[in-house]
Amino acid sequence: MDYSCRFPSSSLSMDMLNTTDVIYMVVDLLYWRDVKTSGVVFGASLSLLLSLTLCSIVSVASYIGLALLSVTICFRIYKGILQAIQKSDEGHPFKLYLDQDVGLSEETVHKYSDCALARFNTTVIELRRLFLVEDLVDSLKFAVLMWILTYVGALFNGLTLLILGLVGMFSCPIVYEKYKVQIDHYVGMANKQVKDIIATVQAKVPGLKRVKAE
Repeated sequence: MDYSCRFPSSSLSMDMLNTTDVIYMVVDLLYWRDVKTSGVVFGASLSLLLSLTLCSIVSVASYIGLALLSVTICFRIYKGILQAIQKSDEGHPFKLYLDQDVGLSEETVHKYSDCALARFNTTVIELRRLFLVEDLVDSLKFAVLMWILTYVGALFNGLTLLILGLVGMFSCPIVYEKYKVQIDHYVGMANKQVKDIIATVQAKVPGLKRVKAE
């Protein structure tokens, strides 16, 4: 796995986490190691996507902003009244978070920009290879994928696919963990059949054989 694009260090509470730590955190979330945390993340993400199916993104963002402001304003007023009654001088209740530096450094921006540019260039080169048929087999596979996606797009819109993808992310890992042996067995059988079919087609259709690198 390529860890060249690491998460940036900042003065936030999670700034000491490196890429491996973040990956472990994501894996723990998807495998429901902590049911409460995974449930909160999954529920909040699913609620957001479902909200976007009913309202525009502007409305959803506005409602979320109003909800957060309602909580913080009420808490600020509550702490102010409490301090006035108790005659204490605790200061602003969010002072700890207000003093934190949440800005991105130039080094971080350059790092992510370079990483994004490298991935963009790699994608463009790969698409050029596929569309200009550098390898006929790979281009045919890509054409089949595009053909399948036309049917997927006719059945689902992008938001529905995101919802299905989110549900799959939080359900497939635990299903695979529970039925790993059976799934690996059937996937292996399917891969063998696909390879046999491809080998048969390549042998019978002229020009489909890959050119061996010298």
